[in-house]
Amino acid sequence: MKGFRDFLMRGNLVDLAVAVIIGAAFGAVVSTFTQVVLDIVGLLGGNPDFSTVSIGPIVVGPFINAVVSFVIVATIVYFGVIRPVDALQNLRRKDEESQPAKPTSEELLTEIRDLLRAQQRSS
Repeated sequence: MKGFRDFLMRGNLVDLAVAVIIGAAFGAVVSTFTQVVLDIVGLLGGNPDFSTVSIGPIVVGPFINAVVSFVIVATIVYFGVIRPVDALQNLRRKDEESQPAKPTSEELLTEIRDLLRAQQRSS
């Protein structure tokens, strides 16, 4: 039982559970927004439902609907999530680069050694 409890209390498992829950909620938001975009496309150019399109006896309409929805979702995720996150990460990198570099342990030890030598000479 202890092993199972330890497994459940691992940080990665909790992080994964949170990611799945947030992902499901975000999926609902993206699906709803995709429907809004499809409705706007429908107002501008007619009904965007391709479910009746067929090539001979093969019905390809549902596939076309899925591709159009995928492209809309990918566009929304790219411009609504990926680009803003990249911009924030670039700002953070610039902030880190603009700060002066911290001295290494060796540099600090060398400075301490030199100060101690200088104190010994002056005494």
